[in-house]
Amino acid sequence: MKAPERRERIYEYLTHQTTPVSATMLAKHFSVSRQIIVGDIALLRAGGADISATPRGYLLAEESAGLVRRIACLHTGEQMEQELNICVDNGCSVIDVIVEHPVYGQLVGQLQLRSRYEVIQFVHQVEKASAHSLSELTDGIHLHTLRCPSDAAYERVCKALDKAGLLLKGE
Repeated sequence: MKAPERRERIYEYLTHQTTPVSATMLAKHFSVSRQIIVGDIALLRAGGADISATPRGYLLAEESAGLVRRIACLHTGEQMEQELNICVDNGCSVIDVIVEHPVYGQLVGQLQLRSRYEVIQFVHQVEKASAHSLSELTDGIHLHTLRCPSDAAYERVCKALDKAGLLLKGE
């Protein structure tokens, strides 16, 4: 199979997935190296495909129903799992994390977390890689983009984060 056809099939394959697909899994599926897949994804993105690279793999941006809201949070690295679980337990998906870096400006990390299971997988991946969260760059201050089914779900998240002491408040 030639490269353009493979890229077309990769895109088509991703359109049928509801969860992220790793580059390793795509490489096995298409019988090429992981690095070839990474390059193919880069070329698809350069061509306009809205493919997100999440900690668990590639995912096409979904045009799902719901409200998109942002929340400002402040917490330690040890409280990250609690914060994410509060969001998903109250019916919202955590789309990303955003921090303001003093040199690079806004940095965005794609998360795409919709359930406790996905939160657990993400936290284990962070621990396994001995990685630091983006919020550690800003002493715990960060934003999350949430997709919520309703304003009521968003309000539940805000209330629960506030009760847990994880919501950043203006002075």
